[in-house]
Amino acid sequence: MGPLSAVICIVLLAVNACSPASVNPEDYPADDAERTANDNIVFDDYRGKGCVDDSGFVYKLGERFFPGHSNCPCVCTGDGPVCDQPECPKIHPKCTKVEHNGCCPECKEVKNFCEYRGKTYKILEEFKPSPCEWCRCEPNNEVHCVVSDCAVPECVNPVYEPEQCCPICKNGPNCFAGTTIIPAGIEVKVDDCTICRCHNGDWWKPAQCLRRECLNGQSLS
Repeated sequence: MGPLSAVICIVLLAVNACSPASVNPEDYPADDAERTANDNIVFDDYRGKGCVDDSGFVYKLGERFFPGHSNCPCVCTGDGPVCDQPECPKIHPKCTKVEHNGCCPECKEVKNFCEYRGKTYKILEEFKPSPCEWCRCEPNNEVHCVVSDCAVPECVNPVYEPEQCCPICKNGPNCFAGTTIIPAGIEVKVDDCTICRCHNGDWWKPAQCLRRECLNGQSLS
């Protein structure tokens, strides 16, 4: 056999050795024994004898234990754990952090601020969301506001200025004489034949007017 034939034989032997078809289960008796041992494992049954918690600890009948870190205490019985069901205190509606590390949930942090129209304010902080509102953040986390009560303006053409709640009469008290606005407190000649005067204090009423006899638009008096 030449050198080339020897190399070919070695390659063929290697391929046959790696082929799945060449693996024989009888060559691995230890694996079969291990599989048989696993099939025969019997887990302990504590029913009627004890109780097991979340960590696998076993407790005797009548023994008191905690099944888990966030559970209420239980007593191990023949029918299984019988656990306390206490009446837990209500969680504060403003609570922002609740812990469940015991039998009952516990509030660890209560909101100490108020929210109003998308903004937050400290307890007892006073603020004005608008020129006509005065508000305060109360200790119960609620916002109480008072709206300014504006007096009736003493004119027929009040205006609103920026940052002011109530309208103002820039030109003082006045009233209507027909379609003409006249100042209050004086007699005003609205035309050659008519003199008008605003009512005292009643600026929303039309003016009192006195019309004289006229000839061709001229007063006779």
